[in-house]
Amino acid sequence: MITKRIIPCLDVRDGRVVKGINFEGLKDVSSPVELAKFYSDCGADELVFYDITASSDGRKLFTDILCETAKSVFIPLTVGGGINTVADFDRVLKCGADKVSVNSGAIRNPNLIYDAAKLYGDQCVVLSVDVKRVDGKFCVFAKGGRENTGMEAIGWIKRCVDSGAGEIVVNSIDTDGVKGGFDLEMLEAVCNVVNVPVIASGGAGNIDHFIQLFKALPKVDAGLAASIFHFGEVKISNLKQEMKKQGIPARV
Repeated sequence: MITKRIIPCLDVRDGRVVKGINFEGLKDVSSPVELAKFYSDCGADELVFYDITASSDGRKLFTDILCETAKSVFIPLTVGGGINTVADFDRVLKCGADKVSVNSGAIRNPNLIYDAAKLYGDQCVVLSVDVKRVDGKFCVFAKGGRENTGMEAIGWIKRCVDSGAGEIVVNSIDTDGVKGGFDLEMLEAVCNVVNVPVIASGGAGNIDHFIQLFKALPKVDAGLAASIFHFGEVKISNLKQEMKKQGIPARV
């Protein structure tokens, strides 16, 4: 049985890891290099590095900090933020990323996913989607959750997988940072239309939320979280031990 992955997320702004609630009120947490090394050493299965203001600022992702971060980890690293062209994929991969996450760039140019998958393979292309309910509909948001695109999320995700996205990170803006549990309804809707790995993001507040996620939705491949790991509320080793105890496959 394939093990379920536990993935800490580093939201980086101006070279520092930050965290907020519902994508707002960002607070400084730590150095991405130090935090990445810590997670690499303490049992994380993968790491996600987002330059969260690259798209909204209209600039390229910080490569110097990324290079330093990549050197300090020995687990797969997914990197996103300001990815708008195939050249951006190339630059980030050369900095040490294993996979590249695209969000606003794919909204602006849907062919980007197809072109990148053709060049680097589906397994390298991760679609990150910021989703929020608007009038009862799942809508795609761009620019770090700041802008409603008006696009329906489930159809958009399926279209991107059909174009070559090999993995989906579903970020629920409704549950982000609230620590009330993952957005199971949203995640189930995504799992029903794709056959690639789905990573749940937004809402984890304790170990039980991960157990609930994997038991309720066996198709979900990984749980991603930030603040509960950053502030020591949940230790990855404890989480994985509980997963094993509950019969959920985990790499301990």
